[in-house]
Formats: sequence, structure tokens, C-alpha cells
Amino acid sequence: MRILADTNVLLDVVTKREPFFDDSVKIFDLCEKKIIVGSIASISIVNMAYILRKDFPLKKLHEIFFDLCDIFYIESVDFKKLIAALANDDFNDFEDCLQLQCAKSFRADFIVTRNVKDFAASEIPAVTPEDFLKLLSPPRTA
Repeated sequence: MRILADTNVLLDVVTKREPFFDDSVKIFDLCEKKIIVGSIASISIVNMAYILRKDFPLKKLHEIFFDLCDIFYIESVDFKKLIAALANDDFNDFEDCLQLQCAKSFRADFIVTRNVKDFAASEIPAVTPEDFLKLLSPPRTA
């Protein structure tokens, strides 16, 4: 199974944001153990650098980003993806549309995000970390 993890899921783990940390860190663990194949959009690194610049020293940010590069495949935003996102009128948020373009290029089965509603027009299903983990768990029998 292949996923693209949205920036908010990455931030949940890096900032240990509750109550979202536990499910999001499980996604990281599954990717690190290669149980699932995880990717992130390169724009997520840029966005995180901007968001976290006041909370972490530059050296720590670099360590975090190197760790992300070890866990996830990085799907770059290139000319083709940029033009496709610009041409897509179904998304209100340009950054989310870029995430979708990266997920499509990666051939992701799911986009894992806490903002599922932002991906309503996505041809790749968007699920929360909690719901994604439920998809992986076999149903319990009585």
C-alpha cells in the first residue's frame, strides 16, 4: 500500500501535537518499517521550515528533515505538477492541489491527512490517520 502523508500529519509528529500524535506516529512507524510505502511532497518540507522556524533552531530542523527523508520518499513539485495544480479548478487550496499532484505521481492509494474535506475533489481517497489505521486492521470477530 502506498500513501502520501500531508503536511499536517508530519507536523503532528514533529510537534507532538495532541490528540493527533499517537495515530500520526503510527503512520511514520509503518513507513519506517516498510510495512507501507510512504511519501511526502517536497513542498511539505518547505512549509514545515516556514512554520517551525521560530520553534526549532536551524540545526534541529535539518535533523528533522533528514529523518523525514530517511522514512519517506520525497515527491518533488516540478513544472508538470505545478501546471496541473494551476489548471485544477476543483480545489480551493493550491497547496492541497499540489499535494494531490504529488500523490498522483507517486501512485498513492491514499492521502493521509487530518483535513479530509480539503480533498473532497481528489481522485485519490483522503483519510485521517485514525481511519487509515482502521483500514489496515483486520476486522475483529466475536
